[in-house]
Amino acid sequence: MRSTDKINFTNIIAAAFGSLSFPWRRFRKTFPLASYISARFITMLALLFLLGLSMFALMALAPGDIVDRMMTQQIMSSAQSAPSSGAKADNAFSSEQMASLRAEYGLDRPFFVQYWKWLGRVVVHHDLGVSLVSRAPVSFLIKSRLVNSVVLNLISLVCITFTSFLLGVYLSSKAGTKLDAAVTFVALFFHAFPGILLLILLQLFASATGLFPVTAYPDFPFSLSPGRFALSYIHHTFLPLFASFLGGTVATLRMIRATMLDQMGMPYITALRSRGTSEKRVYFNHAFRNTLNPYITGSANLLAGLFSGSLVLEIIFAYPGIGRLMYEAVLQEDINLVLANSMFISFLVLVGMIASDIALAFVDPRIRYGSQ
Repeated sequence: MRSTDKINFTNIIAAAFGSLSFPWRRFRKTFPLASYISARFITMLALLFLLGLSMFALMALAPGDIVDRMMTQQIMSSAQSAPSSGAKADNAFSSEQMASLRAEYGLDRPFFVQYWKWLGRVVVHHDLGVSLVSRAPVSFLIKSRLVNSVVLNLISLVCITFTSFLLGVYLSSKAGTKLDAAVTFVALFFHAFPGILLLILLQLFASATGLFPVTAYPDFPFSLSPGRFALSYIHHTFLPLFASFLGGTVATLRMIRATMLDQMGMPYITALRSRGTSEKRVYFNHAFRNTLNPYITGSANLLAGLFSGSLVLEIIFAYPGIGRLMYEAVLQEDINLVLANSMFISFLVLVGMIASDIALAFVDPRIRYGSQ
């Protein structure tokens, strides 16, 4: 092929791609924010696809599978029952039984085939499958635990946000005082304190004093007595929420305080004061509004940190949330439940990040998404 033919072929390919991308470029120029949101959603779907494939690959690389676990459990139960009955223990499944179970669960196929089959079932039929252990629908198991985790984390987020802004703005006006130094010292102490150790110490405190339950959930359903359940829920979750509150508040408080101090040193603050603007208006109408930008940007990471941190909280305090469900599913190598949990939590985190970007664009009109 001559060089001129190669050049012409390259020009044809470039022109074809340019004509295909022209509607998108026009849409991006006309609606920059809408195009940015669309691109983020497309990126989110691609990340979820790669995450699911990675989860299937990691579960395939892990030693053993759920069939091996079932065989181990049968060996242990047979060994425990054989001495009392005097019968000879049946120590294992046969090779044919194990092969039949693996074929039934689809574990005899490569991980990418398993993932493609699972993805097709989810997209086409909206079916997350059944748990390989309990044989219950995965959607039912997630739904029953998701509400508990969302309620717990939303309470934490609201308390952290309100207290952080209140103390951060107030301490920025008291910078350099003894109160500011004392609160900063306490914030640094709890920020450096291991969260898991704090949870264990709080549970030991509850066990030793009897003032609070050692579990974080009432022992009766909501439908039995809604008012009594609400009071019991507050009593049961006070210590876990207190630990989550301390861990999230100290970092956010320091960030808001530092941002407020940075804003108060800006030239526009000096100009506002020189015009006779009241200090209250300077703080809340101007400086405070500019502290929202870094908080909104970091709020998605805060929400992700709360969900990941609630895993340890739910395990230590026996809270029936989605984090504990994920932990139990990993231990049992229930791949359907592990994948559905991982994808759902990742979906919540990615949606939170997109929501924070959208909120940032509306709060600060200077921000424009799209080509400049």
